[in-house]
Amino acid sequence: MKARIPKHREFVISLDEKEEPRHQECWDKLNQIVKEYQKQGKSVYTETFIEDNEDKVKALQQEYKFTYTIEER
Repeated sequence: MKARIPKHREFVISLDEKEEPRHQECWDKLNQIVKEYQKQGKSVYTETFIEDNEDKVKALQQEYKFTYTIEER
């Protein structure tokens, strides 16, 4: 059996528990972004996922200490 998995881009978030004591709170908020996006009938594999959510991720980055990159898989 063959399966074709389309290439997609994704956020790769680095969140150090020692640097950010509220790391669980931050992960919860990041996961909430994904859940809200899914409520719109979209998924993390939607071509515009990064563009649709990067501003929200940047806003959280201002509040919490983490870094992120965007990688193509």
